[in-house]
Amino acid sequence: MRKFGEEELKLENALKKEWLITNGIGGFASSTIIGCNTRKYHGLLIAPFAAPGRRRLILSKLDESLEISGKSYDLYTNMSNNYISDGYKFIESFEKDYIPIFTYKVQDVEIKKLICMEYGKNTVCILYKIKNGKEKAKLTLAPIINYRDFHQMNTNHVFELKQTINKNKVSMIIDYQAENPVYMNLNEGTYIKHENDMFNNMYYLEEQKRGFYPEENHAVPGRYEVDIEENEEKDIEFVCSLEDNIEEIDVKKVINDEIIRIRKLILASKLYEPKEEAKYEEKYKAFIQDYIIGTDNFVVYRPNFRLHTIIAGYPWFLDWARDSLISFEGILLIPRRYEVAKEVLLTLVRDIKFGLVPNGYSGFDLRPLYNSADSSLLLFEAVYKYYKYTNDTTFIKGIYSRLKNIIKSYKEGIDLDNNNIYLDEDYLIVSGTPETQNTWMDAKYGNFAFTPRNRKSS
Repeated sequence: MRKFGEEELKLENALKKEWLITNGIGGFASSTIIGCNTRKYHGLLIAPFAAPGRRRLILSKLDESLEISGKSYDLYTNMSNNYISDGYKFIESFEKDYIPIFTYKVQDVEIKKLICMEYGKNTVCILYKIKNGKEKAKLTLAPIINYRDFHQMNTNHVFELKQTINKNKVSMIIDYQAENPVYMNLNEGTYIKHENDMFNNMYYLEEQKRGFYPEENHAVPGRYEVDIEENEEKDIEFVCSLEDNIEEIDVKKVINDEIIRIRKLILASKLYEPKEEAKYEEKYKAFIQDYIIGTDNFVVYRPNFRLHTIIAGYPWFLDWARDSLISFEGILLIPRRYEVAKEVLLTLVRDIKFGLVPNGYSGFDLRPLYNSADSSLLLFEAVYKYYKYTNDTTFIKGIYSRLKNIIKSYKEGIDLDNNNIYLDEDYLIVSGTPETQNTWMDAKYGNFAFTPRNRKSS
């Protein structure tokens, strides 16, 4: 567990530190350790509409304010071009163990905020654990929403919202997208609908640094208000989801289930034996836990394949064969996730065409992309490592004919999508053209390859 205190929570330091959690199907939640979004990829619910692809930003933030004796304290931190709100000053600590936990302190009121995604679902849960002081208080929660492709920006956008309200459960149709409503619910308090309320020009510092336009608009559909009595301890559960049964979701159970799921992965890895826990240093146990959590983030399920795959990196990428194969041993074999490893190999061989393993799949229409000369070769190394760890000859026999076909295709030559791959007379592989990008340096605009590495490379 990493806990950040006063020095690291100072604005200049905190804006450089980010957290991320995932849902196992390509969705994620991410922000800085003070909850200030500095990237267009930050948000509390980035959901894949065709898992793991077609990801959209749904819930950008949930901004909190606390009122004590008629005085309001804004706990949120947002940035515009010339201004940043100072809610971060009320954050006493931030910690990331299994999930991110913020601790706020305002006078004699303590609020802990825990954020968790429901595994396998496009659902984010937020639990507020409140210990009130000697005065009555009121907590206000304002959801800030969007409905865009996570690579794009809704600059100068005016949202069209249609809300259906049933007590605290709200169903929203955003920008006429009736086929995919967004749902949110709070287990206490009152929901107050807003009309034409926009958060204009949220500023993303990191996008500015990357050379992109840094401002966009969001919508604020309404707010929840919760009264808290003197000295009262109260747990408040907020859910935002693409699932319509959110009022049935037990947020504490979602958090507990996620912790149990990760602990089971740690035990299954056998990287340390709990019965002999005393002989291991705390630093080693913490490292193993971080290792399992970190590697698990990259393991995602492709429902249309009914197979697992490895995502190449957050927040930008989907699964890329080259990255999956290079990381294959560390993500799956060392932690003893052998069944998932087998599924990843089946994903990789599923759409082999003329001896080429797809380097990835389109994030929009899921079509395979054949622009890698080395993925098919890296596949042999991964299969060999799988065999060395498992001795699973039955599985190897099942894919053996496809491996033979790769060798045959490389010897005879492959010109699929202008890859121009063949075995030369000196037994070295030739690949590519001046307009082709089929190595890891694959930046291309139209037909212009910025760093062509055609012919032979070492």
